Amino acid sequence: MNKKFLEIKDVTFSIGGKNKVNNVNISIEKEGDIICILGPSGIGKTTMLRTIAGLEKINKGQIMLKDKVISSKKIHVEPEKRNIALSFQENSLFPHYTIEKNIYLGIKNKYLNNKNINPKEIIQILNLKGILNKFPHQISAGEAQRASLARSLVSKPDLLLLDEPLSNVDQSFKEDIQVKLKQILKKEKITTIVVTHDSYEAFYLGNKCAIVLGNKIKQFDDPYNVYHFPNSIEVVNFLNRGILLPAIVTGGNTLENDDLGIIKGKFIKHYPTGSNVQLLLQPEDLEHDDNSNLQLEVVDRKFRGTNFIYTLKTPSDRLIPVAVHSHHWERHEVNEKFGIKRPIHIEHIVCF
Repeated sequence: MNKKFLEIKDVTFSIGGKNKVNNVNISIEKEGDIICILGPSGIGKTTMLRTIAGLEKINKGQIMLKDKVISSKKIHVEPEKRNIALSFQENSLFPHYTIEKNIYLGIKNKYLNNKNINPKEIIQILNLKGILNKFPHQISAGEAQRASLARSLVSKPDLLLLDEPLSNVDQSFKEDIQVKLKQILKKEKITTIVVTHDSYEAFYLGNKCAIVLGNKIKQFDDPYNVYHFPNSIEVVNFLNRGILLPAIVTGGNTLENDDLGIIKGKFIKHYPTGSNVQLLLQPEDLEHDDNSNLQLEVVDRKFRGTNFIYTLKTPSDRLIPVAVHSHHWERHEVNEKFGIKRPIHIEHIVCF
């Protein structure tokens, strides 16, 4: 039997007597892995972190860390004995200490504990050197968030819990911090659970992602599969990365939509010929071709830096997204026609 670093088995997470997320079964296989939890606000993601940290108790199931039960109906290891660090979304710095002293509070024994990460390295990575002598009320929300993150990192806990760790960080700085944060977590093998509302952040940081919807874990899988192979319409709608079109299965590798015609590809799940299905169509699934006989009307165009996302209207008034590289020489304006390459081929066909 393979041992798991963290195992959450049949746990219902609740707060104030109200169940938030029911019957959770997820695990972290090995030390240093990162899982990300995605879901709408108020669904119970923070409650999950608080419970794992020991700030809330459970009445059902059990949580095991490094083969030791830390939470169950009968067992509750106190937070200070779990060696788990929780970094909250809101400012959790001590107001009467400087930023430097706040960070060093994360070190159990600055001189004797070889397990700690060099705080100077973390301060450098998180770009905090210029504010070390300031107090929390003198810095921005983003700086306070990075300082709280630094304090959690320097203790090198067995398990690090991050609640929206970069939500207040400037966008221009966020991607650089994400890269450096992932590097330090992997280098030091700090097992981490990240709660975030940003799917791109989750897909980048996580070895696996858990999608929390309707008081349940709807999908727990690696980021590629969550994006390309969502397991339910609820996950599709939450990620908002495509649309669902009605289609009829016409063969082992084909289906047909009234507006787009024949679509070829490999089905992820078998459907008998003649089945009525909902086809997941993502922006990168269709290719632009002005010489095509399939011409759709442009109703919107969004610039996304590396690409444009065109919204096209079909003859049946459905709106479909198409991604085109921003270096494409011809930009189509609203009300113009936009050609779709035929035959349409989608590498992996996902239907519901």
